[in-house]
Amino acid sequence: MAISQHSGAAAGVPLYWHDAKEELMKRDRIMRKLIPQFGDMHLEGRAEAFTTLARSIISQQISVKAAEAVWQRFLEVCPKCTPAQVLKAGPETLAGCGLSKRKAEYVIDLADHFKAKRVHADKWAEMDDEEVISELIQIRGIGRWTAEMFLIFNLLRPNILPLDDLGLLKGISVNYFSGEPVSRSDAREVAANWEPWRTVATWYLWRSLDSAPVVY
Repeated sequence: MAISQHSGAAAGVPLYWHDAKEELMKRDRIMRKLIPQFGDMHLEGRAEAFTTLARSIISQQISVKAAEAVWQRFLEVCPKCTPAQVLKAGPETLAGCGLSKRKAEYVIDLADHFKAKRVHADKWAEMDDEEVISELIQIRGIGRWTAEMFLIFNLLRPNILPLDDLGLLKGISVNYFSGEPVSRSDAREVAANWEPWRTVATWYLWRSLDSAPVVY
């Protein structure tokens, strides 16, 4: 599949969404029941790349409410949320916004990667999934799960299967295994039927639990 089909949206809907729904409903009896329950709902993209990643780091391992409060304080210090603003603010100022010392260092490292062009954000739309992931995980504080969430919500990639995501595993457990625990290999086996639309199937499983992942 051409990379150009991976991203972009028409009227806010990812270009591949309708075809993916049709294919998944033809192929998978669970998806055939699940997808119609959510009508015209669809994946919605997030903001600019640096902002998305900074917010992801800030939000890790804290509650949604706490993350929002810290983010708002962060925006008072860095209103444009640019790498230059973050680097100018420095770690002590960021820590004053409620970030832990480690998270402040992570956001500085992110800004440094962007400013020094050690990541190629302007080329990510043309790069394949694993190439983008391998760049992102070089940044402190960004692991594979965060990188995969970025691919889903920022680049709108259609075929991401985030096996470290507890919501995905729970969705597969509830919908395919009557609530029995599932392993990563169980999840892979179920998801083999979703190719090349694993993002779309994952999104519907999240919806089925009525709990979106906490991602920005």
